Amino acid sequence: MKTVAEILKAKGSSSVYSIAPSATVFEAVKLMAEKNVGALLVMEGDRIVGVVTERDYARKVVLLARSSKDTPLREVMTSAVIYVRPNQTSEECMALMTENRVRHLPVMDGDKLVGLISIGDIVKGIISEQSFIIEQLQNYIAG
Repeated sequence: MKTVAEILKAKGSSSVYSIAPSATVFEAVKLMAEKNVGALLVMEGDRIVGVVTERDYARKVVLLARSSKDTPLREVMTSAVIYVRPNQTSEECMALMTENRVRHLPVMDGDKLVGLISIGDIVKGIISEQSFIIEQLQNYIAG
């Protein structure tokens, strides 16, 4: 079972993109498009105050016919942010993501943000782990 720390290491990039709660939804969507990500952490200094996703944009802005250029993030962000620690397992992350219907989890080491993992990162880690086990079993059977 891979840990969050191992998943972050395999991911390579520890870049976490963030934006201020006073920024507009338009600025957030533009940054997500530029960085090719589906979520941004909303931060005040070093403190996470929320997360904003493409899903938030679709449901809380587009469907409600709000203006993305006039709507501040603080009005549409999810402020109850669920996070994980580096020693947690991919299985624990999957359970949290499924139970809470989220696709992104910030990784906190103490009070310090050390990364962000997505459902895609978790699935990639699980597939990699299963491929390794299959290879080991094939080697064992073949002698």
